[in-house]
Order: sequence, then structure tokens, then C-alpha cells
Amino acid sequence: MLLPLPPGHVTLSDRRTRRTWTEEIAAFLIDDRPVTRHDRAAGAGTAQAPVEVGVHVTADTRDLPAAEITWWEAVQHCNARSLREGLTPAYTVRTSDPDTDTDSYTDTDTVTWDRSADGYRLPTEAEWEYACRAGTSGPRYGPLDEIAWYRGNSGERPHAVGTKAPNPWGLYDVIGNVWEWCWDLYDPQVYGTYRVLRGGGWFDEHWSCRASVRRRSHPTLRIDDVGLRLARTVAPG
Repeated sequence: MLLPLPPGHVTLSDRRTRRTWTEEIAAFLIDDRPVTRHDRAAGAGTAQAPVEVGVHVTADTRDLPAAEITWWEAVQHCNARSLREGLTPAYTVRTSDPDTDTDSYTDTDTVTWDRSADGYRLPTEAEWEYACRAGTSGPRYGPLDEIAWYRGNSGERPHAVGTKAPNPWGLYDVIGNVWEWCWDLYDPQVYGTYRVLRGGGWFDEHWSCRASVRRRSHPTLRIDDVGLRLARTVAPG
């Protein structure tokens, strides 16, 4: 379920560079939980949303967070759901090979975000942390064992979404269970096309499961504890 979040601001930080910066956040919509395996399978069988690699959805696994999704597939998933619901896709992908699949994108392929589009998209890194904190100022929005699946309580496996306590704005699993792709480049001068991951996952120690922790990955990589959460832009007025 998409939740409307009010405008505000958030201060981000990076431990590697010891940099902090503040960003203003416009009102936007964000899903109250990560995309599940069932959600992912619902978009299967089209060029815009191929079947999630290696996942067979059953009654026991349908509510697990979708994972092993590349950043490119996350973009495709957003566009596919937009098209299914009659919304304007947020992303335009340009590649030198029209038959490119998500295993063969290169660093020369590009994706453009139409910021006026009403379709589904990935949250920006600032939007993600703003939504995660939900007005709180500590490293987490609650006691870790109550809000998140992480190495200390997960049994080293993912768990059904929405089974831990939500944050004050009603978002589940923002910390723990799976890392979530964001729109942003991590540090293009140093890491090129690597994109930002946020939130921590089921295999991470407690120090990685905090609102401020930043991680990066190449947009073509599949990782077993990386998924996504959908957002949408709110039209002016």
C-alpha cells in the first residue's frame, strides 16, 4: 500500500568521506513494504518485467521480499507496473542494443527519469532515509529485534514482509530483511555507475542495519539480500 509522506528535509552522511549534506524533500508516495516475490511474479513474462531469476513462487514464499534483482530490473519492474495501471512510466532506457536483457547492460547504457511522470519509480536516497527515519533522529526508529530481520534473529534467511513492527509512519522492513535499491549514483567520480543501496539485510550484523548506512553495488549485479521498494511522485496541486 502506497503511503503519502509530507514534505520535509533530511540530513545524510557518508562515513567514508566524512561528508554531511541536507536535502529538501517534496511530498511523495512510498510503499509500506518492499516488493514481494508475489509482486515480482505478477509482472513476469514481459520484456519490461522478466521472471525473477531463480525464484519459484509458492504459498510459502509469496510474501518473502523479492531479491536477486539487478538495478536495471528494478527500473523495468517500475515501468511494467506503471503500464499495467495506466500510469506514465517514470523511466526511459536507452541502449545501443535493442535486444539487450538485464544481464548484459553496460556502463554506456543510460536511463532517464521523467520527474513529472506519475508512474512507479525507485525512491531517491534522500527520500529513502527521510521515509525510514519517519521523524526520528536515532540510528533506528525502534529496538532492532522488534523492527528488523538481521543476522541476530533471521536464522540467516529472509522472512515474510510486514512481520516486524513498522516505523512511526507505517513503513515495514525499512531496516533489515533486504537492502533496497535507490535511484542515486553512489559516488560517480570514484565508483562510476554503482548505485546506492539502503536499509541492511537479513545477513547483516546490527551495525549495518541503521537508517544512515550507505552501501553500493554495480547495477547489473544480483545479490541474494537486495530488493526494492516502490515510490511515486505527487503531482503539483
